[in-house]
Amino acid sequence: MNRVDLQKRKKFNTTGLCIPQYHYMADVGDKVKYIIKEYVDHEEYFTINRARQYGKTTILYLLQENLKERCVVLNITFEGKEEYFSSLQNFAEGLNISFYKALRKLYSGLSGIFQTPICHTLAMEQMGDRITALCEEAGRPVVLMIDEVDKAADNQVFLTFLGMLRERYLKRRIGGDATFSSVILAGVHDIKNLKMKIRPEEGQNYNSPWNISAVFEVDMGLSVNEIKSMLQEYEDDMHTGMEVSKMAQELHRYTDGYPFLVSCLCKMIDDKKLPWDQGGLRTAVKELLKTNNTLFDDVIKNIRNHQEFSDLTEQIVLQGAQVAFEIRNPTIQQGVMYGILKEQDGRTAVSNILFETLIINYFVSIRSTYELTASRYVEKGQYIHNGRLDMGLVLRRFSAFMKAEYRDEDGRFIESHGRLLFLSFLRPIINGTGHYAVEPQTRKNNRMDIQVFYGNQELIVELKVWHGEKYEQEGYDQLVRYLEARGVEKGYLLSFCDNKKAPREDQTFWYCGHEICEVVIAYRDE
Repeated sequence: MNRVDLQKRKKFNTTGLCIPQYHYMADVGDKVKYIIKEYVDHEEYFTINRARQYGKTTILYLLQENLKERCVVLNITFEGKEEYFSSLQNFAEGLNISFYKALRKLYSGLSGIFQTPICHTLAMEQMGDRITALCEEAGRPVVLMIDEVDKAADNQVFLTFLGMLRERYLKRRIGGDATFSSVILAGVHDIKNLKMKIRPEEGQNYNSPWNISAVFEVDMGLSVNEIKSMLQEYEDDMHTGMEVSKMAQELHRYTDGYPFLVSCLCKMIDDKKLPWDQGGLRTAVKELLKTNNTLFDDVIKNIRNHQEFSDLTEQIVLQGAQVAFEIRNPTIQQGVMYGILKEQDGRTAVSNILFETLIINYFVSIRSTYELTASRYVEKGQYIHNGRLDMGLVLRRFSAFMKAEYRDEDGRFIESHGRLLFLSFLRPIINGTGHYAVEPQTRKNNRMDIQVFYGNQELIVELKVWHGEKYEQEGYDQLVRYLEARGVEKGYLLSFCDNKKAPREDQTFWYCGHEICEVVIAYRDE
């Protein structure tokens, strides 16, 4: 590829709208066709309410591109339009201007309907008349799309507009005035949430003028195949030699298909000229977790500002709590709405490994004690030999630290916080060169597997609460299965035990073809 080609090639985009001609992006054509077939063609009114930076604006653009030949599409946004909501008159005039601009280029013959200003007397009624005129003169279905509807969250005038749409929707098949064939709203909150924000005194009142809307059940996350389509296009241009399918699977494993996170990792690998393999991806993950971006800021803000949500996420990520998924639980609903939580096998889980690591890092940061961070136990140099991390020594020194600093008479503190203490101990040792991630599938039954990446090392550490000898073989079997899944030969097992004395000495042994280093911490050992 010559220099001109490199300058003109597409880029990975993490800011705003993705356009196929300019950006490497997942092929979501099947998803767009499904939305058209199941919602637009059935003349549904609906809301695409998903978390921030989840590809909503791009989907609206792709819907418009696919519909513009057979429909009149009004694609507008409330971004930067705060002045619209000061009064009904301003809102009607603002819509009038937005509709005129949306029609001017593609449907110039219809734009004249909105060319003259709205009369301030009965402004919303006049806007309704102009909508009727548009739908009658168009000669084909008219679809309205409004992005960033959250900007209207605290304004009654928007609900008045929705009420007008609802009335026309209900009357359209019994001889009422012509109206929009389909209306698509996009934002983080659904209209029920908007209602609650506008009138908090109504408590959990979910009555809304948007109760005509269809339930939007399309998975907006990127599948492995959709990620693969983006990587394949990049590989066809750049010829890096990457294993496209394998990279797509690894990207999905870290992100669960969150579009912004997928693009961030790809952009970082591309910008920093990292190798397109597991090592390059791990480096990108480590670097991304160090950055400040609006999405990460939102995740931490929600934890910091809502104590119930903070408590719930801490119980899930650090204590392995098995919380039944109930979307009507306001705390769980909040986490789902912001893309932080999801349902997994009937349980509440953090939505992806990147968010989990970010949240754990936050808790580690705010809970680390002076004694721990300043202790001689966590001096980095003693654990690194020839550029390699000695995890066995880390576990043994952590055990010594626990016995010296955190003897616990009743065991309740350690069982609740032992994992947090270990990660607080580990983080300054690997900071700058390595990072860790928690494997979501193993956070149950008092067990947690942690992947530690240091240079080209991948180290698997299982943390668990000791439940007696008869459960130990089951623990070994679980660890071996995970080691085999990750293609790693050696594993580490750290058990927290509330015995007065450790049930056995630390040991390193071979089990089912794998070397296991085991350390047992009797944290009430006198």
